[in-house]
Amino acid sequence: MYAVVDDRNQQYRVQPGDRLKIHLQSDAAEGQTLTFDKVCLVGGESGSKIGTPFVAGASVTAKVVRQVKGEKVVIGKFRKRKNSRRRTGFRAKYTEIQIESIQG
Repeated sequence: MYAVVDDRNQQYRVQPGDRLKIHLQSDAAEGQTLTFDKVCLVGGESGSKIGTPFVAGASVTAKVVRQVKGEKVVIGKFRKRKNSRRRTGFRAKYTEIQIESIQG
């Protein structure tokens, strides 16, 4: 069984047991359970249910594994003939979750 979940206008295809990184949920602590109610599609051996825009009564339960920082992205700005250079870095923060069950 699999599902397509909408989390703050970002869609993920998930199955039970999957681990994935979603955008940071600052109020979620390690070990806490998250429930995603915006399920766009639920599929399995018996067929699929497609929502318009979401499947009624479907939900996905996930457990928060940890809060993690992503890879560093280096931004370089250069203006020719102005003696101007700037180099900055950025690391996005993510919440790593593990999918436990799909109801739908």
